[in-house]
Amino acid sequence: MTPVTPNRITHLIGHAPWEGTAERTSEVFNPATGEVTGVLDLASKELVDEVVARAAGVAKAWADTPLSRRSQVLFAFRQLLDANKQRIADIITAEHGKVTSDALGEVTRGLEVAEFACGIPHLLKGGFSENVSTKVDAYSIMQPLGVVGVISPFNFPAMVPMWFVPIAVACGNAVVIKPSEKDPSAVIAIAELWREAGLPDGVMNVVNGDKEAVDALLDNPTVKAISFVGSTPIARYVYERGVAAGKRVQALGGAKNHMLVLPDADLELAADAAVNAGFGSAGERCMAISVLVAVDTIADALIAKIAERMATIKTGDGSTACDMGPIVTAQSRDRIVGYVEAGVTEGAELVVDGRGGPFHGGENGFFVGPTLFDKVTPQMSIYTDEIFGPVLSVVRVHSYDEGLALINSSPYGNGTAIFTNDGGAARRFQHEVEVGMVGINVPIPVPVAYYSFGGWKHSLFGDSHAHGVEGVHFFTRTKAVTQRWLDPSHGGLNLGFPQN
Repeated sequence: MTPVTPNRITHLIGHAPWEGTAERTSEVFNPATGEVTGVLDLASKELVDEVVARAAGVAKAWADTPLSRRSQVLFAFRQLLDANKQRIADIITAEHGKVTSDALGEVTRGLEVAEFACGIPHLLKGGFSENVSTKVDAYSIMQPLGVVGVISPFNFPAMVPMWFVPIAVACGNAVVIKPSEKDPSAVIAIAELWREAGLPDGVMNVVNGDKEAVDALLDNPTVKAISFVGSTPIARYVYERGVAAGKRVQALGGAKNHMLVLPDADLELAADAAVNAGFGSAGERCMAISVLVAVDTIADALIAKIAERMATIKTGDGSTACDMGPIVTAQSRDRIVGYVEAGVTEGAELVVDGRGGPFHGGENGFFVGPTLFDKVTPQMSIYTDEIFGPVLSVVRVHSYDEGLALINSSPYGNGTAIFTNDGGAARRFQHEVEVGMVGINVPIPVPVAYYSFGGWKHSLFGDSHAHGVEGVHFFTRTKAVTQRWLDPSHGGLNLGFPQN
């Protein structure tokens, strides 16, 4: 195999690549082969501040751009993204590792948010009330914040940025985004499409970096809002530091998603769903099902069906005919393997061991195959911790009530699902479960673009969920106006409080 010559990956400042020389860099890998494919420039605090200042210089002009013109840019961007979605999916596969079909699905879901943002004139309509007092009218207007920051994760390098950027731009803000240093190229490719769509120079900017760049965005007083998606400890850090700096922050954290299967469920459907939701994208999803909660009477049969399906999964290079790709980095792979070892040590029953392969990729690829544990208890680390890999744990319960109590006792509240043919049980579950996103016979209940994405408890820090109407409100601030146009019949002094 011919060695790959790593490409330089740098920042995109407005419409142009950065021309400076980075003092610090990091490596970008192809996870399927283990090869270094890129050398990424890491931004200093000074560079982040410089880019923010540049964005602030164009933010007011973009905010004053008529809504019809903003919409035209959004529609053009939507068309370009649709035309380039396969190319961007290939970029994701090359740097993240997920299979191409999964990467294409990710881009398509991001495209839906862009389509939602195309309707921004309707979404920014304020309210109006006539004659709130005698010849006095009141109305509200929604105005952009200015410069906003987005810090996106490695697991969805296109979709998660698309949750925020189209809405922020449509609302009239300038954006500085820091993609994950593990797979930054998809964000850069998408930013170039904004340029082609006619977005003014400087409204969309990409700075690559690590904690130094994150802290610079959080501390810079010109950045008025931060959108973040990542693990719970980092989400808490981003939220607390951003709020302390006076910012508006939405920080989406980690998850431990449960799928409750009742005795009356269609076990074939439930087994398919558990495998799809547990091992898609190698389990590197905040909405992945990582805990299967099975009532004792059907647990053995359900586990057998899941194991049968797992035996057919081909793990390897995501750009080939495989079902599941590699883990994003060697460090992440080693961490996942450590959890599997811990599960065995703590007494869980290892039904399917994915550590040994076979793997259909480079011999130095970062692979872990689908792994299944049974008889997991809530005290085990494979249950309490977010593994973020292809590890599915089965917890057995005696009843619906015991399963519900288990789910509600989790510190996380991102997503959950119930599989049943009992409409009454499903309705009770969606009412009683303490989780932000609920699926009924749907294993990964990610809301469509015109609803909002976000969990409860330690899965969300801040008050606003992503995209949908909540996203529009997050990237704007409301101004209430009360007006009276006096006519000749009004006049004179009255020092009392107006009453009518």
